[in-house]
Amino acid sequence: MERREFLQLLGVSLAGGFSFESKSNEKRNRNLYDVPRFGNLHLLHFTDCHAQLLPTYFREPDTNLGAGRSVGKPPHLTGEALLRHFRIKPGSAEAYAFSHLDFARAAHAYGKVGGFAHLATLIKRLKADRPGALLLDGGDNWQGSATALWTRGEDMMAASRLLGVELMTGHWDFTLGAERVQEYAKKYGNFLAQNVLTADFEDPVFPAYAMREINGVPVAIIGQAYPYTPIANPRYFVPDWSFGIRETRMQQVVDEVRAKGAQAVVLLSHNGMDIDLKLAGRVRGIDAILGGHTHDGVPAPTIVANAGGKTLVTNAGSNGKFLAVLDLEVKHRHVGGFRYRLLPVFSNLLPPDREMEGLIEKVRQPFKHKLEEKIVVSEGLLYRRGSFNGTFDQLLLDALMEVKGAEIAFSPGFRWGTSILPGQAITREHLMDQTAITYPYVTLAEMRGDTIKTILEDVCDNLFNADPYLQQGGDMVRVGGMTYTCNIRAKIGSRISEMALDGRPIEADKSYKVAGWAPVSEEARAAGGEPIWEIAELYLRSRKTIKPPQLNLPRLI
Repeated sequence: MERREFLQLLGVSLAGGFSFESKSNEKRNRNLYDVPRFGNLHLLHFTDCHAQLLPTYFREPDTNLGAGRSVGKPPHLTGEALLRHFRIKPGSAEAYAFSHLDFARAAHAYGKVGGFAHLATLIKRLKADRPGALLLDGGDNWQGSATALWTRGEDMMAASRLLGVELMTGHWDFTLGAERVQEYAKKYGNFLAQNVLTADFEDPVFPAYAMREINGVPVAIIGQAYPYTPIANPRYFVPDWSFGIRETRMQQVVDEVRAKGAQAVVLLSHNGMDIDLKLAGRVRGIDAILGGHTHDGVPAPTIVANAGGKTLVTNAGSNGKFLAVLDLEVKHRHVGGFRYRLLPVFSNLLPPDREMEGLIEKVRQPFKHKLEEKIVVSEGLLYRRGSFNGTFDQLLLDALMEVKGAEIAFSPGFRWGTSILPGQAITREHLMDQTAITYPYVTLAEMRGDTIKTILEDVCDNLFNADPYLQQGGDMVRVGGMTYTCNIRAKIGSRISEMALDGRPIEADKSYKVAGWAPVSEEARAAGGEPIWEIAELYLRSRKTIKPPQLNLPRLI
């Protein structure tokens, strides 16, 4: 960071009256990683790192609305409500990790999070006291950064091997294409997915589970890939495979591993936490679900009762920001107790592992100059997470409308993407953190008002359907130029109303010029279109600085 940027960040901190930690608090923060061993079965879990090899800033959402029975319950708690529920002290390092509160000032005080070199140090420290501990990766590993895109995930595959990942499942990883995923799976044999079958004869594509023995305890790890991959992402990446929750098959797999002697059964899931909570109440015999997809950093498990007993349901955040530690005590062939911690990975509290640091430098070296090129300085905080919009999403919307001459713009409600502090330069790497996908095409089309409403209604139902099995996770599509009202409790077809452009109602039979990106259809791929990062860079370079974007948010009723 240059001196100018540092002084701007310092100014933000001092203006807000934020005080730096005392030495006693620094010692307490370092003790975050003193996690006493418990039991005889030890699992370490991270998920949704989205190819972030280096430490980053990552702001948690200020809104995470739930539907149906999930309203007001984890994972749909943010900010002060989350801190109260989990008894986290406001202003603490943990509050910075788990909430959006005072983010810019807290980030200046507590620093960046994640980074595989720092994560490696923490894993080695925990494994030293936990014989036989397994490291599990919940997926979304090979996508989300420039280097992962340009190397087709090779950088992340190498880093994960060095990190010691034993087993994984996937979602965005499939957007590298079926051939690439199978190449990895055949080479390493650790990719699990009970719910991915061939589309023709429903044969398993990957192993459903892996059996391991840890300290004399047989344990089964079952893999569950994201069930809606061909809907949320282009089907043409996985044309011969079918996906789904496959609850019945899940029960059969659980019964099979129990019959083979598994005394503990753990589901490595990329369902999203709401789906996992429903699944836990309907499938018996799973002791714990280590979850991902929805990027929910949930400090403690939810315990769900079912016909066979109880199941722990967890979700371990994203961006390499957290490492989950699950210790189980298995006696008399059953799990009798547990301890769980979701540890924030503070890069300034964990020295980098030198071997991992060397690997990261090696894989980044060919792209170093391109990655570090500064485009423009942001005057405000840029972030992605939020149920309806984020400031970096708004920047992309503004870029689409200005550069493409559109009246309205749509940007996907992705939950990955790092954060930029006020006064920090936006580099090409930061821009790619928001846009690095294998189908980045920008679209521009004439769209009728009734079609616009149908699109918004469909996306809204995918997120806020009262039945978790019909939810796809993620956040609402971001909308630029147009205003609207949203009632997430209403039925599909009735959630979106009062659509307007420049204060005038959107007319059902009138056409509007609409820009977007990340189309999932084969027709859009064939048509091509500039990658979104080119449009965004044109927009950014046309300005001396980027002022804080004005969020376009719907009126909620």
